[in-house]
Amino acid sequence: MTTIGAHTAHSKAAVAGDGWQGAHLPGQIALLAGRSLRALARNPKLLIISLLQPMVFLVLLTQVFSSLGTTANFPAGATYVDYLMPGFLVVSALSVASEAGVALTTELRSGLLARFRALPISRSSVLFARSVAEVIRNVILMVVLLGLAMLVFGFDPAGGLAGLGAALLLATLMSASMVWVFLALAAWLRNPEAMQALGFLLLFPLMFVSSMFVPVANLPGWLQAVAKVNPVTYAIDASRSLTLDLPVGNLIAASVATSAGLMVVGIAAAVAGFRRPL
Repeated sequence: MTTIGAHTAHSKAAVAGDGWQGAHLPGQIALLAGRSLRALARNPKLLIISLLQPMVFLVLLTQVFSSLGTTANFPAGATYVDYLMPGFLVVSALSVASEAGVALTTELRSGLLARFRALPISRSSVLFARSVAEVIRNVILMVVLLGLAMLVFGFDPAGGLAGLGAALLLATLMSASMVWVFLALAAWLRNPEAMQALGFLLLFPLMFVSSMFVPVANLPGWLQAVAKVNPVTYAIDASRSLTLDLPVGNLIAASVATSAGLMVVGIAAAVAGFRRPL
């Protein structure tokens, strides 16, 4: 009886948080991120769709808008696919970020995250794990898109591997910041339908009112003003300059500062929203 009583007291103490506190935070994030990636791997339909969607967009955009490459303000000697791809890498982060927000609201509704809260882990580790998993997914997606553009459409950036690698880093940073923005929206909305509708509402202005398809100088005056404050434009311009071996100036600093600022705000808002009672 004494042994049983001692074991029960020890179990209660562990549950109350006086005993085992679980793994360290990086370990928690790695474990939960692995869970999200395994769930994606076990659902090949979702994985295939997430890869096919940007591929279809790439085919359509390079063929439908290819004539735009001959208009004013385009880089001399660059084909339209050379101009489009750096922006396409950055914009691919937007759809992945939107899906991250929808996934978080779905898990909140299903009660899965309520069970996570009963475990001896940091609540914020759930959010950080989700962001890590989504960024990894986007990096894989960007590499596949680059391979397709090179093999099928003759994408041959003048900046070489060094410029392309630097552009990928900037696109990855923008991906991470946008994932946190959408996680923050999801943590406060907590509704998959509303999150999905808001995602579409935000994606199209961020994508089309930027320098992705044409130089900002080619847009109407009022759209130029919007494009110049669009955070996606900074990342696209810096990535494009690196990829096409164009003068960079302060574009990299502006892109990093914009992405970092969005990430800081997104993390703070997401953690605050996620800590609210379910």
